[in-house]
Amino acid sequence: MRRVASHPYGCSTGLALQSEGGPVADKSAIEWTEATWNPTTGCDRISAGCDNCYALTLARRLKAMGSGKYQVDGDPRTSGPGFGVTLHPDSLDVPRRWREPRTVFVNSMSDLFHARVPLEYVQRVFAVMHETPRHTYQVLTKRAARLAKVSSQLDWPPNVWMGVSVEDGGQRARIDHLREVPAAVRFISAEPLLGPLPDLELDGIDWLIAGGESGSGCRPMEPAWVADLRDQCGQAGTAFFFKQWGGRTPKAGGRLLDGRTWDEMPTPRSLVAA
Repeated sequence: MRRVASHPYGCSTGLALQSEGGPVADKSAIEWTEATWNPTTGCDRISAGCDNCYALTLARRLKAMGSGKYQVDGDPRTSGPGFGVTLHPDSLDVPRRWREPRTVFVNSMSDLFHARVPLEYVQRVFAVMHETPRHTYQVLTKRAARLAKVSSQLDWPPNVWMGVSVEDGGQRARIDHLREVPAAVRFISAEPLLGPLPDLELDGIDWLIAGGESGSGCRPMEPAWVADLRDQCGQAGTAFFFKQWGGRTPKAGGRLLDGRTWDEMPTPRSLVAA
C-alpha cells in the first residue's frame, strides 16, 4: 500500500483577478494547489456538478471588468457571458517564467478536454508541462471519455497528475476512463459532492478530494457521504483530502471531519517505483 504524506504548503492568498503574469495572480486559494494556469478559458455545463459553476459566475464578473481573456460569450443554454471556450496561446509561456517550483492547477477556468479545444492545442499544453519538470501540474476534467480517447496521443511526463470530477453516482464511468490514462497520479475530485458514492473501485486511483458546494443556492452534503469516502480511501490505500463542508462561502462550514483536517497527498507512481 502506498504511503501518503500531508501537503507541506498552504494556500490562503485569495482569488487573484490580474493576468497570470502578475505578481500575485499565480497564487490560488484552493487548499490542494498553489497556483492556477489557464491556457484556455470557458466551458459548457454537462452534468449536475456544473449547475452552480463558480468559474461561470466569475467569468461574467471578469468580462464586466474588461478582462481580455473573458470577452467571448458562450451558449446561454450551457454557458454564459465571458465563458465561451477560448484558446490563449499567449499564456502557454507562463509556467516557463515561474522559476520556483510550484503545484499548478491547470485550467481552473475551463476544461482542457472540452471538444472545442483541438488536440493539437492540448498537445502544446502537455509540451509545456513536459518542458517545466520543476512544477507539478494537476489537470481536472469532466470529459473523461475524450481524455481516454486522446490519451495515447499525449506525452505524459511524471509531473502531470490527471483527475476527473465525480459528483454523484451517475458519473462513476469517469473513473473507468481515468484508469486508462498513464498519469503519474490519478485522482478523483468528489466536489461538489451531491450524493453518496458507496463501493467505489479505487484500484489505480492515487488520490481523492471531497468537498461540499459553496455559494448562493449551494446544495447540502451529508456527513455520512464524506466519512464513507474517507473510509474507502483508507481501505484502498488512496490518499484522502477533505477540502470543505461548503455553505454560503467556501470557508463557512470549515473543513474539519471528525475533529481534524484531512490533507493527505499522493505519492507519484514513479517515486513509489524508485
